[in-house]
Amino acid sequence: MPEAPTRDPANWHQNLRVVLVGARNSLNIGAAARAMLNFGFTDLRCVRPYELSFRSARSAAGAGSVLAEAKVCADLSEALGEAELVVGCSGLEARKQRHVQRALPSAATALRTHLADRQAALVFGSEKSGLTNDDLSHCDWVLSIPTNSDCPSMNLGQAVAVCCYEISRRAGPSPSLKTPQGVASVTRERILQTLLGVLETSGFLQAGARPAKTRKLRRFVGRLRLAPEEARMLQAILRQVEWKLGHRDRK
Repeated sequence: MPEAPTRDPANWHQNLRVVLVGARNSLNIGAAARAMLNFGFTDLRCVRPYELSFRSARSAAGAGSVLAEAKVCADLSEALGEAELVVGCSGLEARKQRHVQRALPSAATALRTHLADRQAALVFGSEKSGLTNDDLSHCDWVLSIPTNSDCPSMNLGQAVAVCCYEISRRAGPSPSLKTPQGVASVTRERILQTLLGVLETSGFLQAGARPAKTRKLRRFVGRLRLAPEEARMLQAILRQVEWKLGHRDRK
């Protein structure tokens, strides 16, 4: 059973999941975990971490409880789970036009508002390459940390610390930023996979174009901002179309 978001205003920290994708340095993983615990966050997911570094980080001192409970996931979809809001942390200088971008601290206020009663995930890329286009296709919007243009890149552990600090220092949610209830990332991914199957069967989606089209369609499904009942209806429609296409040659 998926974990329900906390409704206790005092425990809103439980609704934030920090996701590290492809982390390679044990010191960075440990620093990220310590920063999370410093500001009251404990849900850490690591997607395809460098195995030796992850084991080393777990054996290091500091924030042991966060690392002991951290879950290793095979892919980003699994790590996001029930999060309704997915925010990537990236500079995105070359790709701003593809994503809604918000800078701290306004981004932290939006996240804090969502976390009052719903789950969100904050996603960080690897130290070497950051978030890939595929990673970013899972994100509803992108958070950027204002930095000196002469030195724009931040250490992974420091970036996690800055973001957790900004989110935690917000005393409460802003009613003007409240959005209607949406659907979990895992539900959006199910809709996407069904849609991809329909498009392949219909001949619209060619095999060679699948990776790029998948990213575009994932962003498209996310931008629909479906309500739960709309998501159920869309899934039912796509499954019926999928079934019909699979039986079109039968009489």
